[in-house]
Amino acid sequence: MISLTSERRTPYHSWPAGPKLLGLSAFTLAIFYMNGIALSAAVMGAVIAAYLVGGLAFAREGLRFLRPVLVFVAIILVWHLAVGRVAEGVVIVLRLLAAIAAANLVTLTTRMEDMLDVIQRTLAKIGVPPATRRRFALSVALVVRFTPVLVQKGGLLVEAWRARTVKRPGWRLVLPFALLAIDDAEQTAEALKARGGVM
Repeated sequence: MISLTSERRTPYHSWPAGPKLLGLSAFTLAIFYMNGIALSAAVMGAVIAAYLVGGLAFAREGLRFLRPVLVFVAIILVWHLAVGRVAEGVVIVLRLLAAIAAANLVTLTTRMEDMLDVIQRTLAKIGVPPATRRRFALSVALVVRFTPVLVQKGGLLVEAWRARTVKRPGWRLVLPFALLAIDDAEQTAEALKARGGVM
């Protein structure tokens, strides 16, 4: 099964997937009620400490997954600086980083099979048919797996563009990025068909 689970073992790997996903949901909801830079920074510090429990190598791995978000962080900060609301921008950035870092922590320490099992059991409790449960679980797996891959490929496209010209890429990369996504989708569909599809 496709997975982004870290090979570096941490205490979190042994925690059940259900409580981790429930805790992540509660944490993500709670941080959007935070007010003030001090509280937001404290929560972000707690997330960093949670990573450090797994060791420095694991923390560096988690930091690497935050790199694609830094572009959005810069845009948010520049915008709020321009409108004279820097404190509000800092709080938003800290909320964003804390939420994404926490989600990455759960993803890195939870097997995909375990997460999908939780999703299917939850859907079963509300009466969703088995075939629909499996399809929905597979769609979640594909989104989790391919989102970072597409982000990485988008970054490579930007780097390739910058190597050829000093002009900003902008909309010119939309078509090649879309073609990359379509190509990945076709290859995935062929792989699923080769394995018998989704019943």
